[in-house]
Amino acid sequence: MITTSNRKGDGTAGRDAAIELLESRRQVYVNRGRRALLLRLLTGESATADDVRAAVELPESIDPVCLGAVPGSLARAGIITRAGFVATARPNAHARPVSIWALANRDAAVAWLRGHPDKPDPMPDEEERRRQLTLPGVA
Repeated sequence: MITTSNRKGDGTAGRDAAIELLESRRQVYVNRGRRALLLRLLTGESATADDVRAAVELPESIDPVCLGAVPGSLARAGIITRAGFVATARPNAHARPVSIWALANRDAAVAWLRGHPDKPDPMPDEEERRRQLTLPGVA
């Protein structure tokens, strides 16, 4: 049987590549988002992208779409699990469905938090250097 993730042209490869790029270019903010998500889940509550967006302050120059990279690796590691869907509360997102996340492995979440402390904001020149290094054809 062919599943959706195995079909050619289903968009998952492009989506995954875009998320990888976002994560690599916005590591500090994605890390903060993951920390915020896990800390909320450790309180016994569920969480959504709306909760992460509310918890992570981003500079105006950073597109919040980078926070879309937050749950993926945590879910693949078995630390969190999707518990359903709910309409987003953000008006500009037009009630689109977002995942509800639940804690799957408390010990792994605590270990992840210990191994991934918060980091300072990148310096503007460091951010520009990273952007230059990720442009195609730039050495």
